[in-house]
Amino acid sequence: MTGLAVDDAAWAGRWRRRAVGDKAVLSVGLVLAALLLPAWPGTVLVAVGALATAVLGARVPARLMARTLRAPLVFLAIGAITVAVSVSREHGLTVTADSSRRALELFGHGIAGTLALLLLATTTPMVDLLTALRRWRVPDALIEVASLMYRLLFVLLTTVATIREAQANRLGYDGWRTSFRSTGALTAATLVRSWHRARALEEGLAGRGYESAMVTLAPPLRHSPRFVAASLALVALVVVASVLVAGVSS
Repeated sequence: MTGLAVDDAAWAGRWRRRAVGDKAVLSVGLVLAALLLPAWPGTVLVAVGALATAVLGARVPARLMARTLRAPLVFLAIGAITVAVSVSREHGLTVTADSSRRALELFGHGIAGTLALLLLATTTPMVDLLTALRRWRVPDALIEVASLMYRLLFVLLTTVATIREAQANRLGYDGWRTSFRSTGALTAATLVRSWHRARALEEGLAGRGYESAMVTLAPPLRHSPRFVAASLALVALVVVASVLVAGVSS
């Protein structure tokens, strides 16, 4: 079965057995700091802190972090460009100092917040996160929808990998015209097969008496007051350093 690289890293990671709440304190604290602190130097400090904690503390592969960050980078870059560039009938496309500053601030907040969320995603398997949400009294309906979408991701990835391998073995990607035609066929076949497999999954759950929630046993996770204290200290250090540097700069 094809897996998700982020989820695989979380399962094999150094922080796998840490309590979800402990890691959430660190990640959510950094996210709030990224949103509330000024772009300079707050977002830079949050980004460096989150990246260093993930790579050096949790031992998440740096290559995985880089790969995972590529799509958000493109999305944030497009958003920043739309903020920086103004369109008018009189002047056409214009870029001002104020719009450039706001674009850079938006980009910085986005990168810092994304890295803070990736810190939680690359260290916490989705199964543990869903179990923690149920323990935190999140409605079962929301958890089951998230769980179902998570399962369907693997169905989708497996279907795409199987069909694409069969097409490649038949030289379905030899030339751009053939590749374009094969990609269209791959998309259509994936949608149809995923729909049938999703229906089979639903029928299988119904046959096992599934009605509203599927509660499973959760593995014991280790709560560490020292880890929580260190997380709060890191967030506080980022906030204090940002305020001091911003004060000196002004």
